[in-house]
Amino acid sequence: MAGFDEPTQEGYEALKGLVEGRGTLALFLAEPYQPRSGWEQVGSAPLLQMVCETGGARDVPPIDTATEMIELSAADSAEMIELTALTKPGPFGKRTHELGTYLGIRSGGKLVAMAGERLKVPGYTEVSAVCTHPEHTGRGYAGLLMTEVMRRIRGRGETPFLHVREDNVRAIGLYERLGFGRRVVGHLAVLRKTGG
Repeated sequence: MAGFDEPTQEGYEALKGLVEGRGTLALFLAEPYQPRSGWEQVGSAPLLQMVCETGGARDVPPIDTATEMIELSAADSAEMIELTALTKPGPFGKRTHELGTYLGIRSGGKLVAMAGERLKVPGYTEVSAVCTHPEHTGRGYAGLLMTEVMRRIRGRGETPFLHVREDNVRAIGLYERLGFGRRVVGHLAVLRKTGG
């Protein structure tokens, strides 16, 4: 993840110093990415930013009382990467879990759902990597995990926010039931540096 004040050619030139070889980075932009010298676009998506200014969830379906949440750690990193690779909630690397608390739900010993914290700006923390294995959707796991992540964020006096693909109607519906409101649509651009 990277950023600059304005998407000028000078800004893109400065970003080159942050990336080794043909490495990649991701930018959140106000407008869709326009081709720039020295960069190749390898991914993009319109992202809706949502913020939870209210106190809590509304109309969240109940889940099985036997479901147990666990706090995930470095020991769970490989499974977290496997789950995010399958469900594609957004960028997630082997050390992403170090950015904040990640919670999960296991079924049959396998990680089947998770959510956590990533980006932090003064007064706000991003709810991140909300995902459920396709064979375990519809059981309320995402709502349960998010409610606990949000409770912890609010306990620190911060406001939860998140990013979601604008076409992910099912997820947006859940987030609205949890109290999130739409803030702004931005554009994610995943860029690869061309050249050494």
